[in-house]
Amino acid sequence: MARTYTLAELAQCTGAQLRGDGDCVISGVESLNGAGPGQISFFNNSKYRRYLADTVASAVILRPEDAHDCPCSALLTDNPYLAWARVTACFARQDRLEPGIHPTAVVHALADVHESAAVAAGSVVGEGAMLGPDVQVGPHCVIGRNVILGRGTRLVASVTVLDGVSIGEDCLIHPGAVIGSDGFGLANDQGRWEKVAQLGSVTIGNNVEIGANTTIDRGAIHDTVIADGVKLDNQIQVAHNVEIGENTAIAACTGISGSTRIGAGCTLAGGVGVVGHIELADGVHVSGASVVSRSLKEPGVYTGGVLAMPHKTWQKNIARIKQLDDMARRLRKLEKLLADAPQDKS
Repeated sequence: MARTYTLAELAQCTGAQLRGDGDCVISGVESLNGAGPGQISFFNNSKYRRYLADTVASAVILRPEDAHDCPCSALLTDNPYLAWARVTACFARQDRLEPGIHPTAVVHALADVHESAAVAAGSVVGEGAMLGPDVQVGPHCVIGRNVILGRGTRLVASVTVLDGVSIGEDCLIHPGAVIGSDGFGLANDQGRWEKVAQLGSVTIGNNVEIGANTTIDRGAIHDTVIADGVKLDNQIQVAHNVEIGENTAIAACTGISGSTRIGAGCTLAGGVGVVGHIELADGVHVSGASVVSRSLKEPGVYTGGVLAMPHKTWQKNIARIKQLDDMARRLRKLEKLLADAPQDKS
């Protein structure tokens, strides 16, 4: 049976101020223009103001200064999106596995699986692996030798965690993620590539989320390190010996080359490319599709992408870009001619 909450309970959960009927029963969440009676929504963007006055939701989460436009009960807060996140968590499905090892799972005799942990159908747990209290290993996961999974960590399904990887407490790892695969280390022998053994591993802190099909390579010598609170979206590549600082969030399709250090509290938007062996300071925010080719030593917002434009305009601009070097030489020549020209003193 679906869980319901009173608006007063949701106010307590979110830390928001209640305005209106605290006994109103909320059974679900919905967008402003789609919500109906019994549902709660939120208002956080002025371009959706046209929907606020006409909403038939039972309640809306919004800032105090917007309350005069709200026709129903409300939860008032300076951070509506954060309150919305907490409300959605209340209604999220909690599909937890029953403790124990499924009959079709293969668990090595020398693995240590806590009695409250769960290992689902078709999963494999290697020698010396340690699964802490309340760990959830979903179906068809592979846990290598000497892997550590901390209390409350959940692998949703088809996650591969290779030998020696250490993952902290309360982490969430989505389907298809691969942690501890070999880094891209190659030495050239007269045109032929020879593999450099990747002898490190991966260390992941607490409360980390790793998206679907994201890959985190093991270190060449020392570990690749993902600090507490890091959030990684889907299809991200983290190369060997990368270090990512606390509470940094990185969006989908970002690629981070080897031995790069990213500070705490950073954000990298979708499709960012980061070259290897550079550093990003704490509090660096990189716009989508930017290429970071040098260290960013000061906090702030950095943008390196080119905005989309009509194709013919792009062709014209590219043609001019190809001429920039020649134009710069001609400009320097003109500046020199002007500097050398006799001055009119009349």
